[in-house]
Amino acid sequence: MQTWFESKVKYVKVSQSGNEQMVTENFLLDAVSYTDAETRIIKQMQQTVKGGEFAIVDIKKSRIAEVFQFESGEWWFKVTINLVTVDEEAGKEKKLRAYYLIMADDIKEALDRLDESLSYLVIPYVVSAIAVSTIVDVFPYVPAESLIPEGFVPVKNKKEENPIFTNGENPFEENEEQE
Repeated sequence: MQTWFESKVKYVKVSQSGNEQMVTENFLLDAVSYTDAETRIIKQMQQTVKGGEFAIVDIKKSRIAEVFQFESGEWWFKVTINLVTVDEEAGKEKKLRAYYLIMADDIKEALDRLDESLSYLVIPYVVSAIAVSTIVDVFPYVPAESLIPEGFVPVKNKKEENPIFTNGENPFEENEEQE
């Protein structure tokens, strides 16, 4: 299961008219922890804001269950759906709420893409809300990003040796045994 984090980043952005202005934008990224999320957003922003300064204002876990990214689409729409399931043991209805993020050009297209993306659901659902999200871009997990950098050795592959003493041996242990 993916864990999505929302990150707010403040930086100077050059507008289409050429003016520079300070903006705070939201980004969504898939990460395993807050530390991983911060590391990933820093790497992404270093590529985006060339030579400029930026500040990470906030990082929080998102309640978004899944992101449906498409080739075309200008906006990210946040969709809230309600599911009703029946607890067979207790015999009660249980209402669940789920949030999805969908890339589309307009609301109608977002609803169509939602229906297409959730066609695997067996239980019926009701769309209770749909709105344009403040999220500017989404950075899903890419396995190539988590490769071990050159010169580093994973802890599990590291030899058991004591770096403090020469040749990994404690010279004082030998003296104590001889006495």
